[in-house]
Amino acid sequence: MPSSIKRGRALLPCTLCILFIFLFLLGQRPAQTGDALPYGLLLAALVLGMLLAAGREKRREHDLARMGGPVPMAQIPQVRFCDVAANEEAMSSMQDLVDFIRRPEAFAGMGARIPRGVLLHGLPGTGKTLMARALAGEAGVPFFAVNGADFVEMYVGVGASRIRSLFAKARKAGRAVIFIDEIDAIGKKRDNRSDEREQTLNALLSEMSGFHQHQGVVVLAATNRIDTLDEALLRAGRFDRQIEVPLPGLRERELILSVHARTRPMDSTVDLASVAAQTPLFSGARLEGLLNEAAILAVKRGSSSISRQDIDTAMDTLLFGQERSPLQRQEERHLTAAHEAAHALATAILLPESSIRKVSIIPTGRGAAGYSMATPPEKLFHRKQELLGHIAVALIGREAEMLILGSDNVTNGAANDIEKAAMLAQRMVCEWGMLPGSEEPYLFSQPQKDAAAQRWLQLGQQLAAGLLTSHRPQWEQLTRLLLEKEVLGESDVLACLGAAPESPAC
Repeated sequence: MPSSIKRGRALLPCTLCILFIFLFLLGQRPAQTGDALPYGLLLAALVLGMLLAAGREKRREHDLARMGGPVPMAQIPQVRFCDVAANEEAMSSMQDLVDFIRRPEAFAGMGARIPRGVLLHGLPGTGKTLMARALAGEAGVPFFAVNGADFVEMYVGVGASRIRSLFAKARKAGRAVIFIDEIDAIGKKRDNRSDEREQTLNALLSEMSGFHQHQGVVVLAATNRIDTLDEALLRAGRFDRQIEVPLPGLRERELILSVHARTRPMDSTVDLASVAAQTPLFSGARLEGLLNEAAILAVKRGSSSISRQDIDTAMDTLLFGQERSPLQRQEERHLTAAHEAAHALATAILLPESSIRKVSIIPTGRGAAGYSMATPPEKLFHRKQELLGHIAVALIGREAEMLILGSDNVTNGAANDIEKAAMLAQRMVCEWGMLPGSEEPYLFSQPQKDAAAQRWLQLGQQLAAGLLTSHRPQWEQLTRLLLEKEVLGESDVLACLGAAPESPAC
């Protein structure tokens, strides 16, 4: 029941009483002024009593808010480490924590300080919450899960009280795991303001410093903005152990897909290893969403199992949105086909390590008239010429428009491509110290950086224009094939590049 309704019901008798007395006084006609004095005093006393009752009710609700708080009920999760397919290094660190929780006395006997706090940091959807839950399940201890936003309140002191209540319940449980998701909501760097968030942070720091070495209570926190956290949170004795949870690699993606495929029937056309190879930079949550969307598509078409076509369609939907009706105007269809054919041509020639998965001129729900999708190789280092090739691939769509329409009649269809190319050029100069045709390793002034990035864009444009000129027959053939079929695969693109103009494949 809302607090305003409770307070209204509590004050209802006082209100009715005052109303009755007021009506009674109105019905009286005292002969002398002094006869009305008792009634006036009585009315004033009743009004004062009503105000005091309202104040007590408000204070009582405030006290309940301070003490009640969103402290979760203790429970032992059913999730285990075998249900989590994540980075091996991260899981190894989590396994160490199981021993800390189960046998704190053994470590204390050796003089080892058990980590009080562990910070999980990484991109959203990488499985930080699942790993924390699996830790408690593996150790067989209660799991207290809260969100940092749960401690942010308007009234000063409420969040601090909830922190103390949370830690008191964990200590009472003996051995437990406390998990604070999105800790940056309360753990940002302090700015010398005495507000509610700072008091909550101080309470958290105080509680973590009050742990005893023999207690089997471990505090886990998760964030994707570790650079914003207060230094006091990261010092020794608090969140001094940090575990990075990166995006899964090829092997981890296959394991994650296998975990989520246990409860979903797959037919013989599905090869999870192949799906994992085509989903670089997918987080665990995104992979689960991919299979879930594929399951929905399978149900819609009346199938009892998920096919590879369902997964491919689901991937296109996640990346580009739902497909819309094909373009009706022939001029726009031809321009889109030439644009996407140029992207596919440049990818096959300049980035041979990338795998072209699909080229389409069917519009999608995210505003794209068409798209060319390629899977890049997974590696840590990229050379200058390779990055220049990426810039040329992004800019070649605009170059194709200029050859067809002329420089004065280009459209806005390359807006996203130009943005990607500009961002890559800036990173090459500002982050990686890659300068075009210069021996100087670094630039420090902003005008110099802008000029160097602009030079990279010019080189990419020249490379794209030269590629279209030298391979114009193949580009035009690929454009015609795309207009005919609307959707092409890698084999179609490679056939056009290696075949003669009269080849049936084109």
